[in-house]
Amino acid sequence: MKNTTLFSGFQMNWLAVLAGVFCLSLAGGVSAEEKSKPCADDAAKLCKGVQPGQGGMMKCLKEHQSDVSPACKENMEKMKEKVKEFKEACKGDKEKLCKDVKAGGGKIIQCLKQHEGELSAACKEEMAQSKGMKK
Repeated sequence: MKNTTLFSGFQMNWLAVLAGVFCLSLAGGVSAEEKSKPCADDAAKLCKGVQPGQGGMMKCLKEHQSDVSPACKENMEKMKEKVKEFKEACKGDKEKLCKDVKAGGGKIIQCLKQHEGELSAACKEEMAQSKGMKK
């Protein structure tokens, strides 16, 4: 049972990290290029004043899911799948290298970055793809 709780915390941590990356482009004052992203207009309209990071923007969009555009809903589903892939690819690395790190506040990501040279190929690939999402 304890393992399930840790796993849920691990999953929530990855969701927060990826949601933060996803939502960086959704803050007010985004460029025209960023506004073309699927949820930017929805976030600007539905989540005014919500600061990106720690999953706040994603939480807001989920709360307003019935009001978001079809493109945003599709993008949110893609993010869920990405979280699942990331979690699966890095689960062993997290358990091996960061087993004593409490999830939250990006601590697991920081730990994995500190051990970048020791990560499995699959986890390294997911970390590289996540970095690419920030651009």
